[in-house]
Amino acid sequence: MRQNRGVIAIILIVICAAAAYTYWTSIPPELEPLYTYQVVNKYYHDPGAFTQGLVVYDGVFIEGTGLYGRSSIRYVDIETGEVLEKVDLAPEYFGEGVAILDNTIYQLTWREHTGFTYDLNLQKTGEFSIPNEGWGLTTDGTQLIMSDGTATLSFIDSDTMNIVSTVKITFEDEDVVRLNELEYINGMVYANIWQTDLIAIINPDDGEVVSWIDLTGIKNELDSALGADVLNGIAYDPETEKLYVTGKLWSNLFEIQLVPKKG
Repeated sequence: MRQNRGVIAIILIVICAAAAYTYWTSIPPELEPLYTYQVVNKYYHDPGAFTQGLVVYDGVFIEGTGLYGRSSIRYVDIETGEVLEKVDLAPEYFGEGVAILDNTIYQLTWREHTGFTYDLNLQKTGEFSIPNEGWGLTTDGTQLIMSDGTATLSFIDSDTMNIVSTVKITFEDEDVVRLNELEYINGMVYANIWQTDLIAIINPDDGEVVSWIDLTGIKNELDSALGADVLNGIAYDPETEKLYVTGKLWSNLFEIQLVPKKG
């Protein structure tokens, strides 16, 4: 009987885990507010770029890419996708999220507990330690905001690179995990949810997800989906109010407009 109970317990754990995964890969359609998208422009994107971080600076993208032996930090022309300047990371580092604050570019790495700083010419100016895995990175203009693949966002003092506070991200009292690439837009943190077509819009003050963007179908708009990985990469230009998204190893980058989703 004890053996049977053990088998039943394992089955229940598997079922619960599967249910949790399914929940965060598709949001119930009756929930509002919920947005879908309209493609405004489609641009070329380096299909060899495993996009981990994306930000607009001075009319171009700063893009951080990942994979061991292929990680980089680069400037990219928005409309042509041309790589204007690129610095490769050492092969033992897996590049992750990027952000720019006070003319310093910050780049995380995945499991190496290390981040790098660069000047505007992409010359490395320093390194810093991170206690957890590095996933996404953004800034509210005062401090850095980092994700680590869990349901936690960490707020980092850029002078000391110490974590000064954290907030747990929730939706309807459930933790929202696998927070990936981040972008701070008009007081909210936009977060890719890894292995989904969803972007969570998060109130950083209390960690509550206030809305969702459903990008289901955008991968079908790629010129070539061969080798394309998951959706990852959000960038917003406050000067033009343009919103951009892309993915890992995607052949295109999209300027999109948010559209309220009809039930």
